[in-house]
Amino acid sequence: MYNSKIIGLGKYVPDNVVTNDDLSKMMDTSDAWIQERTGIKERRWIDKSTGDTSAVMGAKAAKIAIDRAGLTKDDIDFIVFATLSPDYYFPGCGVQIQDMLDMPTVGALDVRNQCSGFVYALSVADQFIKTGMYKNILVIGAEYHSNGLDKTTRGRGVTVIFGDGAGACVLSREEDSNKGILSTHLHSEGKYAEKLMVASPSIAHWVPEILESKNEDLSYFPYMDGTFVFKHAVIRFSEVIMEALEKNGLAQEDIDMLIPHQANLRIAQYIQKKFGLNDSQVFNNIMKYGNTTAASVIIALTEAWEEGEIKEGDIVVLAAFGSGFTWGSAIIRW
Repeated sequence: MYNSKIIGLGKYVPDNVVTNDDLSKMMDTSDAWIQERTGIKERRWIDKSTGDTSAVMGAKAAKIAIDRAGLTKDDIDFIVFATLSPDYYFPGCGVQIQDMLDMPTVGALDVRNQCSGFVYALSVADQFIKTGMYKNILVIGAEYHSNGLDKTTRGRGVTVIFGDGAGACVLSREEDSNKGILSTHLHSEGKYAEKLMVASPSIAHWVPEILESKNEDLSYFPYMDGTFVFKHAVIRFSEVIMEALEKNGLAQEDIDMLIPHQANLRIAQYIQKKFGLNDSQVFNNIMKYGNTTAASVIIALTEAWEEGEIKEGDIVVLAAFGSGFTWGSAIIRW
């Protein structure tokens, strides 16, 4: 059985920067209010005139990752695309990537696990490579949140958190069993699905029903029970990180870099303190980009690597928690 190794990383975020002060002109909020609760200072929102979408941003990040891997589009055997904001209700973004990059007719799989999406996608790709089915897999996380947010005071508790962006990596076959992805760990608890969700449109509640409500039905906007989600997130983050360490005979002090899902800076700070990690062992960029859901872990991983914060031989832990509830971790020897 093979191991899988990340050999190329790329990210793309829109040029349009939206600050907390910008949001205060749309709704009753302030820079101090947002930073105190989330740690976010600004985020990127797509300017519609650019033509960016989840798939377009994903393709831009993918091109960078493939180039940095020293490969061409024709070397990619499979695509895994994670998003909660696809360009179409169906088909998913994976097939759009195959077309946008003018790739051979390789398979494309879409993952709908929201904030845990990239960790789930990485785990799927890892298994395909471990079994020898594929050699080089393109894994993408991308989100276009800004077009679906309630940009009024009514929606501020959710809207101020989210940003747009994309990240990608190329996962490739590795002969050395001590390098690359050592293990991945995935969990879900569906009884809490309605604590963080977008209820409509769905086949059970389709567009005509929403229109007939004459704007009284707001189920197409994201809903989040923030306090409830926070309490569960800090527990599940800790559990799934420990699960990964124990699986590989490692201790907390062996972590060289923790890349948590960028949901809330307060969650990351709580986990950092609990595991006794210093600032150089945890990478956060939520301050600049907000929560980019399925894109957040891969954008942060790419940025940490670009800034030289991750070196060969480092133990890197990825962890995420979000809607579903779903959560997961991956542990990598770089």
